[in-house]
Amino acid sequence: MTGTGDPATDADELDAALAETVRRTGASVGALYVLAPDEQLLCLELLCGVPAEFGAPWERVPLAAPAPVADAVREDRLVWVASQEEMARSYPRTAMVLPYPLALVAAPVTGVRRWGALLLMWPATRPPYMTGRERGHIASSCRRLARVLEEAVEHGWFPACGDRPRVVSTGGDRRFASPAMAAADFAERLPGGSCALDLEGRFVYVSSGACDLLGREAGQLLGTLPWQSLRWLDDPVYEDRYRAAVISREPVSFTVCRPPDRWLDLHLYPDASGISVRIVPSGAASPPSPAPRRSTSAATPASAGQLYQLTHLAAALTEVVGVQDVIDLVADQIMPAFGAQGLVLSTADAGRLRITGYRGYTSHTVARLDGLPLDTAFTPAGRALSSGIPAFFSDPEEMRRVYPEAPQVSGKQAWAFLPLIISGRPVGICVLSYDSPHEFPAEERAVMTSLAGLVAQALDRARLYDTKQELAQGLQQALLPRTLPAVTGLRVAARYLPATRGMDIGGDFYDLIRLGDTAAAAVIGDVQGHNVAAAALMGQVRTGVHAHATLGTAPDQVLSRTNRLLTDLGPDLFTSCLYAHLDFARRRATLANAGHPPPLLRLPDGDTRPVVVPPGPLLGIDPDAVYPLTEIPLTPGLMLAFYTDGLIETPGVDLDDSITHLAGHLADADDRDLDLLIDHLLRNARSVQRTDDIALLVLHHGAGR
Repeated sequence: MTGTGDPATDADELDAALAETVRRTGASVGALYVLAPDEQLLCLELLCGVPAEFGAPWERVPLAAPAPVADAVREDRLVWVASQEEMARSYPRTAMVLPYPLALVAAPVTGVRRWGALLLMWPATRPPYMTGRERGHIASSCRRLARVLEEAVEHGWFPACGDRPRVVSTGGDRRFASPAMAAADFAERLPGGSCALDLEGRFVYVSSGACDLLGREAGQLLGTLPWQSLRWLDDPVYEDRYRAAVISREPVSFTVCRPPDRWLDLHLYPDASGISVRIVPSGAASPPSPAPRRSTSAATPASAGQLYQLTHLAAALTEVVGVQDVIDLVADQIMPAFGAQGLVLSTADAGRLRITGYRGYTSHTVARLDGLPLDTAFTPAGRALSSGIPAFFSDPEEMRRVYPEAPQVSGKQAWAFLPLIISGRPVGICVLSYDSPHEFPAEERAVMTSLAGLVAQALDRARLYDTKQELAQGLQQALLPRTLPAVTGLRVAARYLPATRGMDIGGDFYDLIRLGDTAAAAVIGDVQGHNVAAAALMGQVRTGVHAHATLGTAPDQVLSRTNRLLTDLGPDLFTSCLYAHLDFARRRATLANAGHPPPLLRLPDGDTRPVVVPPGPLLGIDPDAVYPLTEIPLTPGLMLAFYTDGLIETPGVDLDDSITHLAGHLADADDRDLDLLIDHLLRNARSVQRTDDIALLVLHHGAGR
């Protein structure tokens, strides 16, 4: 908590409110997230029912993340996940790092404003539904938490996003004052017990029989973690079984070999105060192969919590798209995961290190570090990148011995230089820094190094994606008209939208061609596909139509001659096209259609309907195709809307129904601003995820002609 007054009272009230919520709902785990001041990040403030380190992968959750607590706040709704299977379907990233049988609810904590989210978990044994009474309890608890937060703000205090979460007791997790009290608690949980662990995983009671089976005296075990005091249990698989018991609150069993060849069955029975463990000699036949030899290396393997954290971040890295996404992910999730306060992410470009993103540094410092040569001796970045070996400096003195000027640049006190290498090719370097000296244990170095490889892969993909996007957008802009010509008495607006999947490029096009003082031509078309080949052919079609139109060719002949051009080229891609000749002197519009959706006509009285234009074949199929002509009156106040099928095609919906749906929205639209009218049509399009690109051209014939 931060502020000028004593925060203890408000903190205690917040703790009590969460503890009461967990008790009232019967949840095994509870957590309170609060929004950071910028409202882009959720910070884990309180945790109940599990140790603080269990929440490490979720201490910082971006509000845009696909996670239950983020959805609850962002969408202001209660999120209920009834089972592990539903979690895998709805939140696959969360399921990867929480692979336990459980039920979960996330609810927004909202009062005068959005404060955060309440998270509750239950064992999977609870019913797979939530009653109205339970929803009411949770809603009232969220309101109470909101009131406590509001009172804290009034007193000048607020949870400080950045501190480690506080662990709250519900009153059931008793702390043992002596082995005798621990033994009594153990006996209540498991008759004839063997040993007991608290929720942190430490031995609090060991029977003499357990000492014999484990090969250790009680004094060597009490107060220690099993995977620390018993080296043959030092495997993330076994620690994971303990975590599964704590989180799911369900019994867990597994078999383990005590070297050299004694096999033991361990049965874990958890509750709110700890875990009772029954240890018995295994009744099953021993596996044929001996237990693997442990390495004599002094390096300590990563704990299960760190492995889950690495898995969580790896899953997040697979979802990033552009370079900025990579920078944001590293800053929002990887920095907090390792407790770092500074970040510099640089890419190798033309023999220099160009800083693409940073956090926790001043712009002046970044300017000094940007553009250093790859072989720089000013900082460890160059050597780490050229050798591919990470460099870790725990304090300024350690850095100063090798790089005397580097510590003075930023004022940081510890650094991790992580080279980003792909198949021996340097991509860049990620530097995590700390405001105070920081030791880097072997297991943390291992996790950081593994993560650097994943960041390198994500960054390389993101750079390629950004390059393709720039190429695609530049090509598309070059092929479509930059501006439409001014035609007296005619208002016009147009829009092109790429597909939501793909390269942001496609074969849809539109054009308006001025034909003297009394005529104009409007054209819209759709080349099959939305890739570079489609865009290239689209440019040829648009050029062909434009050339024939400016010669004064009739609409049917414009399409016929363009069709013969395409059949000669043989592009293996087909094109639909709708061409309209607008004759303002005769007040007639003449249309010809090559397999394109019909235009929409809105009359001055608001009556809106599709124009019946008999279609000819698609362009590029039959060199002798004929394209019938259709004439309509060009009356003042008339509006024509030309569009491509990306605007109306929706899986499972009849095309005629979609056109009618679009006509209804055109009839209701305000025509004073045609760009806003196009926005209205696009907002109400049935397809949200566009699998095809869209072109839209709207013409309004004013009364002034």
